[in-house]
Amino acid sequence: MKWLPEIRGPEDLQALSTDALREVAAEIRQTIVETVARTGSGHLGASLGAVELTLALHTIFHSPQDRIVWDVGHQTYGHKLVTGRYAQFPTLRQPGGLSGFLKRRESIHDQWEAGHGGTSLSAALGMARARDLRGETHDVVAVIGDGSLIAGMALEALNDIGQSRTRLIVVLNDNAMSISRNVGALSTYLARLRTGPAYLRLREDLHWIIERVPLIGKAMVRTVERVKEGLKQMVVPGMLFEELGLTYLGPVDGHNLAAVQDILRHARQLSGPVLCHVVTVKGKGYAPTEARPEASHAWSGPFDPKTGVLLPRRSAGTAYTRVFSDALIAAAVRDERIVGITAAMGSGTGIDRFAERFPNRAFDVGMAEQHAVTMAAGLAASGLRPVVAIYSTFLQRAFDQIVHDVAHQALPVVFALDRAGVVGEDGATHQGVFDLAYLRHIPAMGVLAPRDAPHLQRALATALARGDGPTAFRYPRGEATGAPLLAEAEPLPWGRGEVLVEHGRDCLVLAVGPMCESAVRAAAQLAGEGVHVTVADAIFVKPLDRDLIVALAHACGAVVTVEEHASAGGFGSAVLELLAAAGLAVPVRVLGVPDAFVDHGRRDDVLAGFGLDAAGIAGAVRHVLSPGRAGAAWAVRDRRP
Repeated sequence: MKWLPEIRGPEDLQALSTDALREVAAEIRQTIVETVARTGSGHLGASLGAVELTLALHTIFHSPQDRIVWDVGHQTYGHKLVTGRYAQFPTLRQPGGLSGFLKRRESIHDQWEAGHGGTSLSAALGMARARDLRGETHDVVAVIGDGSLIAGMALEALNDIGQSRTRLIVVLNDNAMSISRNVGALSTYLARLRTGPAYLRLREDLHWIIERVPLIGKAMVRTVERVKEGLKQMVVPGMLFEELGLTYLGPVDGHNLAAVQDILRHARQLSGPVLCHVVTVKGKGYAPTEARPEASHAWSGPFDPKTGVLLPRRSAGTAYTRVFSDALIAAAVRDERIVGITAAMGSGTGIDRFAERFPNRAFDVGMAEQHAVTMAAGLAASGLRPVVAIYSTFLQRAFDQIVHDVAHQALPVVFALDRAGVVGEDGATHQGVFDLAYLRHIPAMGVLAPRDAPHLQRALATALARGDGPTAFRYPRGEATGAPLLAEAEPLPWGRGEVLVEHGRDCLVLAVGPMCESAVRAAAQLAGEGVHVTVADAIFVKPLDRDLIVALAHACGAVVTVEEHASAGGFGSAVLELLAAAGLAVPVRVLGVPDAFVDHGRRDDVLAGFGLDAAGIAGAVRHVLSPGRAGAAWAVRDRRP
């Protein structure tokens, strides 16, 4: 029989035998693989590795009364399937369908939603303290991966959890992976724990012996405890978690359902904070993902579920990430001061390829963006030229470090912001639509948005050529446009834009980044209607090309700005500020992402929905030129340049 169609919620799992739950586990894996194979989009490996853990959590605890707080959401497809979403699961990460992450509005069993790692411990401690203040008794469980555990916020939370003595269960889902292989001292420490389970047996044996010695004095107790501590240090040096104040249980095989259930039952019986160390295999139960756990993190197209081989599709061009990594390698050949830095995103940012060529000049610091930025500042202060490659959405986590440690000291750190703009199926927590706003107002910061692959090459050259402050450039996910690539990229003229289309003086369309291509297509469409617009690529969001923008706005008399970014505080806002400072009163229409979190959907569809395609840009031009437009009072123009 098929179990999943009959499971309406976690309570339906409670009456099932262990054998039946194993059948459910197999069915969950099959459903996940078949769904992601068909849609070609999804975080496959982490969810396959957490199936038994998911079933153990939902059979030992009682959601939603007990709070299960998952970190990030990559590992929660099984959770979705046993919490009433089996019928909707084929819509996973599809427009209007289930989110690839957790959503509080999607289910009462989704207690926390996050796309950035390392937040679950802080959230769970808040929930546990709220429970205690209200005099309630339910359990709170935080599930966190070993990759997320090294995040600074997670370590801060562990410190507070240990000293709080609050009853809270932390489940460490340890698969030795985040997106890339985990790195660092804590990862090495966990590896020792995985391979040294003898400590748990030793501790339990000593506890049993001590309890059974009749009427021993305080001196004997202290002596035995010192012996116990010394033996513990020999078996597992440090015992970090217990030193922090958490009772450590484990490690346990995360694919032995009964063993995971037992350790969770034990944890429920203890007072104070407990950490259950559960060792899993990313991609467990599906040979292609077990063989290539890093590649299976996020699937890149439909595949054959039997083999894991991607299905034939239109030949894709070079990705922007590849253009960046090739350009960085070429620059590093010429300049030995260049080093590359990433934060657990080696393959996603292309730093892995740089590391193959320059292993001593590449640094993956793990999921620690704040540390990555300040370390880069230290490298720059010592005469090197660090390039920090991080997704736009993740660089948000290091804002203070950019301001205080880099920009304040005018250090020449280069920030390469991958996945800028609308990212599609990853949804609200991953949209890279805030970087222009949070970077352009920082003193000393330069900000570029190259429109195509050759300009991305030149943006890197421009940033590396600057020696008196930090520079950031952003580029989107997916296939690069613009050809041919440059054999050797020259820096762009600092702070200068470029006119792309000069058809006439009806309106200025001022675009930035990939939106330039759509603006050019809109100009061609409007020309067929007798509307003649000039299209310019600003290239620089900071500093703006004041002379070019003011002259073109003055000549055309109306302006439409276009950006793949939040319209509040971004490129259009900067243009409005510039025109106001120049005393030039012309009608301006700002096109961008509206003031809302953008849900998942296909990138082109999302952009079209916001009017960020050729048709939408043409419509905005018609609107700003229409006699009855909103803001018509702006039509009285001050013609002073």
